[in-house]
Amino acid sequence: MEAGKGEPSSNWKRKMLLAEHSPIRKLIINWKWENLKSWISVHYVRHKFGIEHWVRSQRPDRTGERYNRDEAPQGTLIEHECEANAQAIINISRKRLCNQAMPETREAWKAFLETIKDKEPELYSCCVPECIYRNGFCSEYKTCKWNHTKEFENQLKKYIEGIENQINKNTNIIFNENIK
Repeated sequence: MEAGKGEPSSNWKRKMLLAEHSPIRKLIINWKWENLKSWISVHYVRHKFGIEHWVRSQRPDRTGERYNRDEAPQGTLIEHECEANAQAIINISRKRLCNQAMPETREAWKAFLETIKDKEPELYSCCVPECIYRNGFCSEYKTCKWNHTKEFENQLKKYIEGIENQINKNTNIIFNENIK
């Protein structure tokens, strides 16, 4: 594509992110969680496509600390640094913003997203739980049924807000009429 004049519009950026075309993998974000519980960090290292993780070692021979690793609590606070592209951040959001994710893991992800909100508002607006992303379908074994609430409907409308009519015509957007 030929270079344009100036920066792309916010609307264009959001449409590109929503379409998940390959250029979004060029948007790279680095961050570090300090004092993240070890068991929460384990949830994040499960994500491996488009993201790199650097988790500080707990090995006594590296840290100089004296303790029995077999007795180290899962709540031990660690540093977890990441570098991820926009596609990975969208994908991780789908799982870690879900109500079935552990609340502490969800809060850590929300805290990360808050740090990018002002600088990358278009990416922030595309980071939603799986049921929003899938337009109401919940793929979890045990659903929380949030996708049957008025709050869900409002969030779904907000997610698709601003998409031009041509995109709306090409998607089948269904709002649950049986709000419980």
